[in-house]
Amino acid sequence: MLKMTPLNQSHRDMNAKMVDFGGWDMPLHYGSQLDEHHKVRQDAGMFDVSHMLPVDIKGDNVRVFLRQLVANNVDKLTLPGKALYSCMLTPQGGIIDDLIIYFLSETWFRVVVNAGTADKDVAWMLKQRDELAPNLTITPRRDLAMIAVQGPNARTKVWQVIPGSQATTEELKQFQSAVVGQYFIARTGYTGEDGFEIILPAADAAAFWKSLHAAGAAPAGLGARDTLRLEAGMNLYGQDMDETQNPLESGLAWTVDLKSERDFIGKQALLNTTVTQQLVGLVLIDRGVLRSHQQVVGQQGDTKYYGEITSGGFSPTMNQSIALARIPVQIAMGDEIHVIVRDKQLRAKVVKYPFVRNGKVLV
Repeated sequence: MLKMTPLNQSHRDMNAKMVDFGGWDMPLHYGSQLDEHHKVRQDAGMFDVSHMLPVDIKGDNVRVFLRQLVANNVDKLTLPGKALYSCMLTPQGGIIDDLIIYFLSETWFRVVVNAGTADKDVAWMLKQRDELAPNLTITPRRDLAMIAVQGPNARTKVWQVIPGSQATTEELKQFQSAVVGQYFIARTGYTGEDGFEIILPAADAAAFWKSLHAAGAAPAGLGARDTLRLEAGMNLYGQDMDETQNPLESGLAWTVDLKSERDFIGKQALLNTTVTQQLVGLVLIDRGVLRSHQQVVGQQGDTKYYGEITSGGFSPTMNQSIALARIPVQIAMGDEIHVIVRDKQLRAKVVKYPFVRNGKVLV
């Protein structure tokens, strides 16, 4: 039996094509993935992300606990509502999950984890809690829904639907959040566009979704969400990183604090790591489509090298094929490499991602 979000019937009422996404019954598209992609880049789209899981961690030692649990430093969070992106690591430095942490008070932090890793994440948190801070409460919030509204006009749409929200959220900077009535509104997202991710009671999600649609936000499914995040150069757990990869070789070194004296799970393993791989962007020169798991090959002098595409596809904004790939660190930006596509070696250029941000092509 597939799990359903509180918006399942809403998707069906909009004639969405539903698919099994990690055990969840989720909308792939509502007719045209391409149209949904462009709508987000040019106006505003809305996504059901209620399969993701908010987890509330409360108690007197939450900050101390999180200092040890995650690779980024929660001491950066001093303003209530501020958010931090981080990874939660194994002792060997592998990535258990990437997540966002919201600082609400010194006794209350909210962590939002990925759907496919939610059960594993909560079990890991509870295990570490029992060892490090047994008095904390860790509460998965499946009574809440999450809706992302993304695009250049996304915030305006939300302000139309939530009375009084503009005054409270207009000055929010990226990775800040505020509470307006029953709505937890964060200026975050997974598309490379401006907008909000909104957490609200599950019972009110369908009415809110309908109001957003009436205000002009277009429903968008998993297909558009994937092409948007790829253009934005944002990692997808299970493809661009997992427990077999460390953040230093997954384009996530910026989320790891190795400078402070603070210890955290996986720190020693990372300090002992010799970084040999890097995550880069690829733009296909020849005709074809880049896909995950395709092999990257090349040669420098007498040395052959190999890599692998982690995420790939066709970019609707750029009208060409792009990818994220893990390749040796010796390969420089601007170099030309080859990708094996259907037994043919196609040329691709190594570029710095993101490819697209705020509607503009950057490569």
